[in-house]
Amino acid sequence: MTDSKQKIIENLCYTELVYGRVNKKLATDFSKEQIESLIDEILKKTNERFFIKTGKNYYVTNTENKIRLTINPNTFRLITVDKINE
Repeated sequence: MTDSKQKIIENLCYTELVYGRVNKKLATDFSKEQIESLIDEILKKTNERFFIKTGKNYYVTNTENKIRLTINPNTFRLITVDKINE
């Protein structure tokens, strides 16, 4: 596992706003625990070559779940999630 993938998994954190953003973007109504579990699972399952630092953020693209995570590299905060179309 690459250093960046491991660091993201170990240090990922969330703001109150991001929970609402995740539910809105994914059209779900998950609890905080369900969101954290989903994101953790996606991070662990995603191949490290899909952890890409572009500009000031990390972008983790998981084609299996059709989701892209945007993560701040300094604070390891989840910024947003986006559905992706292959």
